[in-house]
Amino acid sequence: MRRLLGVLRGDGDQAPSLAPQPGLAEVPSLVEQVGRAGLRVELVVEGAEAPLPAGVDLSAYRIVQEALTNALRHGGSGRARVSVRYGEHDLELRIHNGAESASGRRRSDSDRQIRRSGRPGQGLIGMRERVALFGGELYAGRGPDGGFTVTARLPIGTSAP
Repeated sequence: MRRLLGVLRGDGDQAPSLAPQPGLAEVPSLVEQVGRAGLRVELVVEGAEAPLPAGVDLSAYRIVQEALTNALRHGGSGRARVSVRYGEHDLELRIHNGAESASGRRRSDSDRQIRRSGRPGQGLIGMRERVALFGGELYAGRGPDGGFTVTARLPIGTSAP
């Protein structure tokens, strides 16, 4: 897609990159980079790591990347936790910055996608679009402690026997 847009835009001086797109295998490097920028990040991987479809792999990486970028810019706590859970039929990503909510409950729709401006940003919209592309689910919301959580579930296989 990036190459196609570059050609259509006529960016003649800037040839589109032919480098492979990142995936979940690059998340540890991403965590390290974000750490150097000042956000302490804990990475937890659960389940048996499995090969993912290329689109899901790229989308998962980009969701983690955007959530960590938001945590770095807006989080304030200086720490975050990234959980990657490989299930039999889905991949779940959870990125949380700030202290954990005591109840762990999901917030109402009116609490979702809150930013300082009160409107969702392009990053959250992009996450929602990436998740919707694969028929997954996304939750993004502020906790009572002021922290923020992004949870994405991406199907990686069929749920039918």
